[in-house]
Amino acid sequence: MKQDTKQNALAQWLAEEQELRQRLDAGVGPGVASPAQIGGKTGLEMMQAMLHGELPYAPIARTLDFMLIDVDSGMATFQGTPGPQHFNPMGTVHGGWFATVLDSALGCAVHTMMPPGRGYTTAELGVNLVKALTPKVQRVRAEGRVIHCGRQLATAEARLVGPDGTLYAHATTTCLVFELPASSRP
Repeated sequence: MKQDTKQNALAQWLAEEQELRQRLDAGVGPGVASPAQIGGKTGLEMMQAMLHGELPYAPIARTLDFMLIDVDSGMATFQGTPGPQHFNPMGTVHGGWFATVLDSALGCAVHTMMPPGRGYTTAELGVNLVKALTPKVQRVRAEGRVIHCGRQLATAEARLVGPDGTLYAHATTTCLVFELPASSRP
């Protein structure tokens, strides 16, 4: 029964990923949005526009084989494919891959809370790896959630899980929140 549930979850994850890849491939692709493209948008509106292929997504997502799957106010979910290209010398996925996927979920969760003209940057990132990732794990999801978002600081937490619910890592962040410089606005 547990194996069936895991296979069903994985099949659903793969179907969602395929649908999203088609939408992103038809969109603007990887890159950095211009000030004119993001002017007047909230962080949530920007993240939703990325999911619809209307704004470019981060090039690192293609490099490290992960992608934004879902966003809402105060949350962001990324899905990734840990593969041999991400291995450390011991034949498991490098901790840097874990950290990057988790940092993306954390930062984008915070991003969804930004009003127009406000930005953030990671000031602190703490990652706890609790189980190795090997090629047997076809996909994982990093689910980030904001704990607090204030005028100057935001905190968030994230979990990296497999389709069967196995926890592979968890992380926290503290982000500095600030007014964007006028030169970066339209």
